[in-house]
Amino acid sequence: MKTRIKEFRARYNLTQEELAKKAGVRRETIVFLEKGKYNPSLKLAHDVAKVLNATLDELYIFEDD
Repeated sequence: MKTRIKEFRARYNLTQEELAKKAGVRRETIVFLEKGKYNPSLKLAHDVAKVLNATLDELYIFEDD
């Protein structure tokens, strides 16, 4: 899955660490999300989107495999 987390994070001038704290996860989780190496739970996807003031559709790019 691809995401636009890094792009949205830059809009709010947030570091990975700051986003992680606000979303209640470790910084490494944000790193993996940004690299597309981790598929988040619906709750985590929602929590990150909420922090970034984005919808799930704006933030996550679901690809057909």
